[in-house]
Amino acid sequence: MDVGLTEDQIALQETTRRFLEEQSPIGALRRLADKDESFDPAVWRQGAELGWVGLFVPEDHGGFSEGFQGVVDAAIVAEELGRVVFSGPFHAVATVAFAVAQAGSDAQKAALLPALVSGDAIAAWCLSGTGAQSGVEPGGLAVTTRGDDHVIDGIAGYVQDAAIAQHLLVTARSDAGLSQFLIPTDTPGVTILPLELVDLGRRLAHVRFEDVVIGAEALVGEAGAAAAQVERQLQVAVALQCAETVGVVDRALEFTLDYVKQRYAFGRPIGGFQALKHRLADHVTQLEGAKAAAAYAAKAIQDESPDAAIAVSVAKSQCGKWGTEIVRDCLHMHGGIGMTWEHDIHFYLRRAVSNEALWGTPAAHHERLCALAGL
Repeated sequence: MDVGLTEDQIALQETTRRFLEEQSPIGALRRLADKDESFDPAVWRQGAELGWVGLFVPEDHGGFSEGFQGVVDAAIVAEELGRVVFSGPFHAVATVAFAVAQAGSDAQKAALLPALVSGDAIAAWCLSGTGAQSGVEPGGLAVTTRGDDHVIDGIAGYVQDAAIAQHLLVTARSDAGLSQFLIPTDTPGVTILPLELVDLGRRLAHVRFEDVVIGAEALVGEAGAAAAQVERQLQVAVALQCAETVGVVDRALEFTLDYVKQRYAFGRPIGGFQALKHRLADHVTQLEGAKAAAAYAAKAIQDESPDAAIAVSVAKSQCGKWGTEIVRDCLHMHGGIGMTWEHDIHFYLRRAVSNEALWGTPAAHHERLCALAGL
């Protein structure tokens, strides 16, 4: 993201990039994958100490949201994370931190937010079921009352970082509407089922809730009245993902441009051939569109603009579709070396494909746009 950054935002961008280049370059993901791991807790804590999660959290609870533009600044961080295909739980933790800071009780804020800001705790959001609309709208979980308690049943699908989280933000539906709860992952009746992924630096799981009984103190906001807050959380989640995708594509296109200038065929760099020139020009055009859409979506959310929901779905439609298309073609331009484990580009393609599918596919967001337009 490089549209009209302030001095503070430039400093945030440069600090984040320098930290990632030193502590978590793309080679770090390769080393984790070679050890059959996907996450370095020490690096995550160091990143959290830079203030990544604190962008959403008030000073009273260890953050500094009052002096920053939360979603816009977090999108700057997310884009830098995409450039190295970062494996830490930034997306999940940032979204939950935003939710608790916005709607949590004083006790929930005091108990969880400082630990999220410091990197000592990890939280994940259970929003959708496992169906076609997963990631776009709540579903999969139902809540009923039993005396003074709440009882949750169902399955939340494709929950990012649930397998390494200590806390779950749970969105469930009742006859009265949507409610949200904050519970520990070791609550009786909660079962986390890790999934095998194409993205080697990401963790997804289905989370099963079987007669999970929780008290009123776990409720985030009012019972049955969480729809507006859930929509805001979804917008933040998608906007941060779009920013990450921009970083993934931007970096992949950078080293692909370097490669086609250095790789010779028939006595000249392959980047000099018209067929590749046209494809690269198209990719740059689509990437610039993705950058603009992602930047506007983040700003619209931060400003609480009336078109924020539309901006987010436009951004996901552009970033999701073209992120995968561009990085896949970058791999093709590398020829045989691009198909090997030793080259980095497959990590970027894996993340682009993963981001296209998570938090609603482009097709799902097209449907969402139609619904928002009243069609």
